[in-house]
Amino acid sequence: MDLSNYLAMDPHLLFGLVNTELRNHSESLDDLVKTHDLDQAALEEKLEKAGYIYQSALKQFR
Repeated sequence: MDLSNYLAMDPHLLFGLVNTELRNHSESLDDLVKTHDLDQAALEEKLEKAGYIYQSALKQFR
């Protein structure tokens, strides 16, 4: 999955893509950002502005 333009994506689309990637291909959010070379703080901030917070126990944004 190409997440290279994640900062330009609609946050609701990004939410779905990130959660799908977390569920199917990543062990954790840390693993996802390392695999895709993303800035974790920027990703979390973008999703938080849309109302989504990472829930580590569930391994997804909600």
